[in-house]
Amino acid sequence: MENPFKQLDKPLQEVPLELKEKVMHDIAIAKLFMELAELFSYNIGHIIDSVTSRRKNDNK
Repeated sequence: MENPFKQLDKPLQEVPLELKEKVMHDIAIAKLFMELAELFSYNIGHIIDSVTSRRKNDNK
């Protein structure tokens, strides 16, 4: 089996344009899904902070 670390010294090869476009498209779709999930999900950290602060204020 060939040592893959020996290939690190070789110059980089150009990636085909179609592959670059596909990767950038996939990244854009993933980012869109992440932003949509954030938009429609609860911010759990904020909810926990607000509940604990309300409980502290109610106990005073």
